[in-house]
Amino acid sequence: MKKILALLSLLIFMVACSSSDTPVKETKGMSTSRRTSSSSSIGSMGKFKVDSDTYVSLGRNERIQFVVVHYTATNNEYSIKELISNRVSAHFLVLDEDDNTIYNLVPLDQRAWHAGASSFRGRTNLNDTSIGIEIVSDGIARDRRNDPNRYPPYDAYLEYKPIQIEKVAQIIKYVAARYNIPARNIVAHSDIAPSRKKDPGAKFPWKELYEKYDIGAWYNESDKQAFMNEEKFNATSISDIKEELRKYGYEINRTNEWDRDSRDVVYAFQLHFNPKNATGNMDLETYAILKALNKKYPN
Repeated sequence: MKKILALLSLLIFMVACSSSDTPVKETKGMSTSRRTSSSSSIGSMGKFKVDSDTYVSLGRNERIQFVVVHYTATNNEYSIKELISNRVSAHFLVLDEDDNTIYNLVPLDQRAWHAGASSFRGRTNLNDTSIGIEIVSDGIARDRRNDPNRYPPYDAYLEYKPIQIEKVAQIIKYVAARYNIPARNIVAHSDIAPSRKKDPGAKFPWKELYEKYDIGAWYNESDKQAFMNEEKFNATSISDIKEELRKYGYEINRTNEWDRDSRDVVYAFQLHFNPKNATGNMDLETYAILKALNKKYPN
């Protein structure tokens, strides 16, 4: 029976995932030499000196452009087991423990396998350009996982521990400052893969991170209220609303209907910005929030 439960927990995890003041602890057994980033100054190649100062190109940017937040959908033991395997990985792991440790599993200059098939703001395959953060949490309550509803409501999700959120905030602040990551590029796994993923779920406190730590994007309430006009909302075509989602960064089809794939995107948006009203249905409040975000972040 124990073996069956272990296997089920591992499978659930794989479905869910496919410098800071806080100490970062390396995975046991990993040599420190492999974890050291290469120097930006080459120095020499064989007998030739490499000059990195005389001619410096302006045509460049950071390789890391996104931070992606996940939950593991299982406990500490199986999260660790899977994330140090050769199947899936993340740069950071935040355990379900009241300690002062953040685990750095993959060096920031290396590619972790956390995003899978993904897209946001015109970029695809976000493993190549992102830092992944895994938070140990069941995500959705176990007694709600067999609910046939494709779009679990707010109360189906579990709360995170405050210390977990504090750790995630410190990771994001460090990474965002180091790589100059814009607010809109701090995203949920569900934002970049809306038909596959729901993590980190409706109870990940994006608004708290914005207000308390100045992390990520959030709308101005006054702008939202200005767009709460039912007559204008009802007069807006599905195509125009989809264009607003596309403008913010979501990949969405161009059909003139709210088909399942389109509703998946709406639900992902609601999980991030309107979690207590996460239904997969586009409504006036969700639309007003979307318009407010595009007003605040026009580029």
